[in-house]
Amino acid sequence: MFEAVLLTVITAATPLLIAAVGELVVERSGVLNLGVEGMMIMGAVVGFAVANQTGSGALGVVAAIAAGMAMSVLFGFLVLSLVANQVATGLALTILGVGFSGLIGEAFIGVPGLKIPSLYIPGLSDIPFIGPVFFQQDAIVYLGFALVAGVAYTLFRTRIGLVLRAVGDNHASAHALGYSVIKVRFMAVLFGGACAGLAGAYMSLAYTPQWVENMTAGRGWIALALVVFSSWLPLRVVAGAYLFGAVSVLNLHAQAHEMLNIPSQLLSSLPYLATILVLVLISANRRLTLVNTPACLGKPFVPDR
Repeated sequence: MFEAVLLTVITAATPLLIAAVGELVVERSGVLNLGVEGMMIMGAVVGFAVANQTGSGALGVVAAIAAGMAMSVLFGFLVLSLVANQVATGLALTILGVGFSGLIGEAFIGVPGLKIPSLYIPGLSDIPFIGPVFFQQDAIVYLGFALVAGVAYTLFRTRIGLVLRAVGDNHASAHALGYSVIKVRFMAVLFGGACAGLAGAYMSLAYTPQWVENMTAGRGWIALALVVFSSWLPLRVVAGAYLFGAVSVLNLHAQAHEMLNIPSQLLSSLPYLATILVLVLISANRRLTLVNTPACLGKPFVPDR
């Protein structure tokens, strides 16, 4: 029983983890992208459509990443090149993604999906409890952990990470030192879009291998909250993602328990109520929020002409 619950938590947490670590990099560069939800849902529908038409889950994942990056290119062009308002642009991108995904996915509603297979590691996968939990996951679960480790190392152990954080902390000083602020931010936005697309692909090819309209169900917004919850630190994103994943699983198991006479609508709202509660607690302790907050977050950069 505990093994099954743990497997479900890992599945529920993975899309949150991948989307959040991508958004963390974006915000570390000083850009606020509220379009994560739209990028995720576009990744989900495009990944499902390509996998369904080609019979290849790998091609579906690649197409989902490309869809997320295409949305991020649009976002980057508007907010970095045209200096549009980041909040309004991100919200518009989410609305566009939700609407456009519904149009693309109309032909795939009710169509059987293609599930990404789990990996089997001889010897390790056969270990009781440990094997199924740690060594029988699909490749995207392991990729999620690799992304966290890679982002943590890059941000705090490499020159690229130093430049990225410098741009996010003080873009004027970074520009004065000769760094291209717009280029650095554009690359960060592209990475965030790729992660959002990958998270969407996981939703439609692994979490629930089918296409359902608006299937991300606000997970992009939870990913945004996770970045704040983690204080912009990659390793804390893992803890936050699994906390919110556990809350989502609690909702499902509580609905299946006949002894609990709780309305299903209330149980379905638990992940979002937890998100609000966490944000309220973080706001009450502003020191935790401000320690690692990029100083230029959400502020546009206009280079000297």
